[in-house]
Amino acid sequence: MNSDNTWSALRKDVYIYTDGGCHGNPGPGAWAALLRWQGQEKGFSGFDPQTTNNRMELMAAIHGLGQLKRPMTVHLYSDSQYVVKGMTSYIADWRCNNWQTAVKKKIKNLDLWQELDRLNQKHHVTWHWVRGHDGHLENEYVDGLVQKTIKTHLDKATSSSHVIL
Repeated sequence: MNSDNTWSALRKDVYIYTDGGCHGNPGPGAWAALLRWQGQEKGFSGFDPQTTNNRMELMAAIHGLGQLKRPMTVHLYSDSQYVVKGMTSYIADWRCNNWQTAVKKKIKNLDLWQELDRLNQKHHVTWHWVRGHDGHLENEYVDGLVQKTIKTHLDKATSSSHVIL
């Protein structure tokens, strides 16, 4: 694996695959992303002890795009219609409506939508929706990474709560 400096040095298209999920909704959750370019791959994930599925889906895209150090052409794949439709159908209107819906309602997860919008404007991103749990290799990988991350953190919490002094 090359150093992180390699990510910003290459100007070829970057492919990002993302997923997020929770055990319970809300509940403990995780996000994961896989970045691929020129045959190189970098997978990573994060955990939140109390969150929602939608927040984790947004965090996956934010962290995936956040790895890129300079403007890139990106193909981002997500099984979340919430994220893909938000970025392709709604975000421009939300921005024009002072970050409110067309009926002047507050946008859920506004902090994350604004950060994702900032990153999206920095790059040339094409958003792709993929059906989850349908054999899409990269989506299955990031889904597995989400589940592993949640399990690892829950196992740590369980084992530390049973310590007898």
